[in-house]
Amino acid sequence: MVPVTILTGFLGSGKTTLLNRILKEDHGQRIAVIENEYGEVGIDNVIIEKSDEQILMMNNGCICCTVRGDLIRLLGSLKEKREGGELKFDRVVIETTGMADPGPVAQTFFTDDEIGNYYLLDSIITLVDAKHAPTQLDEFHEAQEQVGFADRILMSKTDLVSREEVERLSLRIRKMNPRAPIKHVHFGNAPLAEVLDIRGFNLNAILELDPNFLTDIAHEHHDEVESFVFRADKPFDGQKLEQFLSGMIQVYGPDLLRYKGILWMKGNPRRVVFQGVHMMMGGDMGKPWAKGEKKQSLLVFIGKKLPRDLFVAGLQECLASR
Repeated sequence: MVPVTILTGFLGSGKTTLLNRILKEDHGQRIAVIENEYGEVGIDNVIIEKSDEQILMMNNGCICCTVRGDLIRLLGSLKEKREGGELKFDRVVIETTGMADPGPVAQTFFTDDEIGNYYLLDSIITLVDAKHAPTQLDEFHEAQEQVGFADRILMSKTDLVSREEVERLSLRIRKMNPRAPIKHVHFGNAPLAEVLDIRGFNLNAILELDPNFLTDIAHEHHDEVESFVFRADKPFDGQKLEQFLSGMIQVYGPDLLRYKGILWMKGNPRRVVFQGVHMMMGGDMGKPWAKGEKKQSLLVFIGKKLPRDLFVAGLQECLASR
């Protein structure tokens, strides 16, 4: 059976960073990746380091609702192509959107016979952001579910908080899920032995946590959480953009759950990969723009009741004249 790892964790916890780490590691395995993002446009498929892996996108929002059928279809398609010799892969990694409850994703492997007979659910790996998790666990049911379903918990950004805060969060997590070991991870630097082939998923343990696990249940979303996309075919003026975003983050940072994108900066031959969570933002140099490639900036903002028009108008003011 083909092992499957579900990679989950709240918005900005470091899932894509860990996934890149897995894909770049010299493990000699081919990995099919299924990406699910919250909102109308996917960014992570651009941020993910391309190699020999098969990367499939699902952008319809929550993986446990409209995307559920897509997940079954994609896994079925991968199976057919693998059996027909069109694709070679040894395992599958599913990275869920940060707003997903991982329960219905895992459910897929036990309620669909064709999928369940071909794929083995190896484990659910949950990343927890040490800086923002206490608030996220208070406010979002999804963050609690991600911790509750985890077979392994990787705690990121421990360098941004005190040792006492880390211990307090660890204690809280152990009370929520005593069976999942907690490991600290810095920029996705986790030993592969703690992520892949750990055979951690235990159906009986999950049924104790959630007796209705094998039953389809309607689930609600936080309507105040929404996303919007900004696109631009002109380059940004770096100084203007930094000033504008810094100002907006000071005002709206607590409500900005996640923001990320690919930026075309005036005078820069490389694209800039931009990411942020609440009041923290940063950028890294991406690959160079190819000759003849259409340059474009694409940003996604996810938050609670954000003033979309204000953001869009401000970003447009930061565009440079050619």
